[in-house]
Amino acid sequence: MWKKLLLDLAASVIFYTAIPLPFFHGLDFRGVALLAPIVGIVIGGILGLFDTVMNYLGVPILTRSALVVAIWIMMTGGLHLDGAMDTADGLAVGEKERRLEVMADSATGAFGAMAAIALILLKTAALTDMTENRWLLLMAACGWGRWGQQIAIWRYPYLKPTGKGVFHKQAIRSGKDLLPGFLLMIGLSGLLLLINQQRLLLALGMIIAGSAIATSTGAWFNHKLGGHTGDTYGAVVEWTEALFLCVLTAF
Repeated sequence: MWKKLLLDLAASVIFYTAIPLPFFHGLDFRGVALLAPIVGIVIGGILGLFDTVMNYLGVPILTRSALVVAIWIMMTGGLHLDGAMDTADGLAVGEKERRLEVMADSATGAFGAMAAIALILLKTAALTDMTENRWLLLMAACGWGRWGQQIAIWRYPYLKPTGKGVFHKQAIRSGKDLLPGFLLMIGLSGLLLLINQQRLLLALGMIIAGSAIATSTGAWFNHKLGGHTGDTYGAVVEWTEALFLCVLTAF
């Protein structure tokens, strides 16, 4: 059981990130969506470690935040950001029947570029306003973003007959598949209380904001397109991460 779990986790990391891993025999990518929140926490943990080292070296907070966002994009290979850009280009088209066609085009349009700039600026600005618990908030942002992806996979129809999103849809068949990720994110917020019991408001804010934004982001894209594609899954991850960090600055 443990061997299968580790192989599934390795497959998820390979699929969702550009983190170099050695070759493993027997990898099955059909269930990678089930472990997406764990992969998000791993990404956030690495980013938090990098940020802590930069802070120890005396790098100013704005520069640190920009470096973290740059490493963030590199670690995912731009996978989710590319999806957010394609989705923005598709939504810019007035004719609904042409939106999927535009999203499938590999060329980036003006609206895709603007979406990427907005996401990068929002993440950088929000991180700059956060001086404490940055490592934990990075882990939470990445985790909630991928839990939002799971919700979109489960609740809404997949709009293409083929594509990587097809086996995502087959992997998450019921609401029970969302429960492990949700409990994991609640546990991550509880970790904050173990560190500082006076941070109850922030811990509750992480749970409420994370779950609300993750749910509403997928619902919004479904409202605009009538379902989801692999690109919109990436857009859900990116916008949930960015909006979550922005909301958490209030706490």
